[in-house]
Amino acid sequence: MAKFQAPKGVSEYIAPTSIYFLQIRNVLTTEAENSGYQLMELAVFEDTELFERGVGQSTDVVRKEMYTFEDRGGRSITLRPEGTAGVMRSVIENNLDKGQLPVKAWYTGQYFRAERPQKGRYRQFYQFGIEAIGLSDPELDVEVIAIADRAFKKLGLKNYTLEITSLGDSESRTAHRKDLLTYIKKLNLDAETVERAALNPLRLFDDKRPEVSEQMKGAPKLLDYLTPASKANFEKVKILLQEFGIDFKINPNMVRGLDYYTGTTFEFTHQGLGAQSGIGGGGRYDGLMKELGGADLSGIGFGIGLDRVLLAMEAESLINLEVNPNSPKLFLISLSDETKSYVAKILNELRREGINADMAYGDRALKGSMKAADKSGAEYLVVIGPDEIASGKATLKMMKSGQEKEVRLSALKDELK
Repeated sequence: MAKFQAPKGVSEYIAPTSIYFLQIRNVLTTEAENSGYQLMELAVFEDTELFERGVGQSTDVVRKEMYTFEDRGGRSITLRPEGTAGVMRSVIENNLDKGQLPVKAWYTGQYFRAERPQKGRYRQFYQFGIEAIGLSDPELDVEVIAIADRAFKKLGLKNYTLEITSLGDSESRTAHRKDLLTYIKKLNLDAETVERAALNPLRLFDDKRPEVSEQMKGAPKLLDYLTPASKANFEKVKILLQEFGIDFKINPNMVRGLDYYTGTTFEFTHQGLGAQSGIGGGGRYDGLMKELGGADLSGIGFGIGLDRVLLAMEAESLINLEVNPNSPKLFLISLSDETKSYVAKILNELRREGINADMAYGDRALKGSMKAADKSGAEYLVVIGPDEIASGKATLKMMKSGQEKEVRLSALKDELK
């Protein structure tokens, strides 16, 4: 019989790697909730039109990378390739835009893109995102950036860079688009690229092919076309980032992979990840909610690739797979079947007190149980037999040093706290 394997391009995590994966997600969740963001649990698949209209017809995501299929009712369904469009659909559907603004949501889960699998880029990948919807405010822009920056610092990351730019307001983009299209018409481009540029000429700044990127070096930059209002907003964002102690560099050529971005746009990159250096990014999106049938409200958010952050932590030697950070504080061994139930009761009491503890299960001999204790990485060991139960005392052994001390079983939890 053939051995089943995970599909190509799927990221999976088992212990101890999964413990670090969970740490990343928990740190991001804590930072988001400390800033007033609340969990929004979203559908894994949506109507295809939501992403076509929300993400943008000119993007590679819509043109090449979506997992789209027809369901039994003949409806076109797509596995979610990103998070923002689904959040906006839920906000509109549940009338959240008619309540207290901004609507602040965080979300996480698996996302799907039919990409060529490579290290850190998967067909099923994990993302953590936040969205603040309803108000346009430079302080809110910086709040969103700061949440990610604080999380990265708490995870111990140092070798990352924040790149920012502004994609301006509609007036800025209209003036820039006119000159950019004039410039692009003079370039030697293939038919597909010309078609793509007609939908969104900014996409060519994001084209990694040398024959395109070289020709785009002299293209007019959107930062030079910002209206006074857009320029003032961007200046305020830069000042606030400096006041927050967040280092950044301006990248005038930055174009995120999704068409809905406007105004403040940003990306975090990590120098230890090679050419695929992005670990997360986002920006402001004016007009997206209106495009999806809702009110004309602004929003800003980010998406952080959990797989990418995990690789960044590995690159900075912040992950030690030889050590299980979730190892039990105490490992218990029962010397007989008669004492096993007593040991299980102690174990349950310790866990009720919030102490990470485990025991030797099965019909192992003492030698096998000691091996299990050693492999568990536990800090302490207690062996309990009939004599220990009768006296109410046992020997608490420190696994690393081998030091021992006698303790009362009733006070075991106090010794471990």
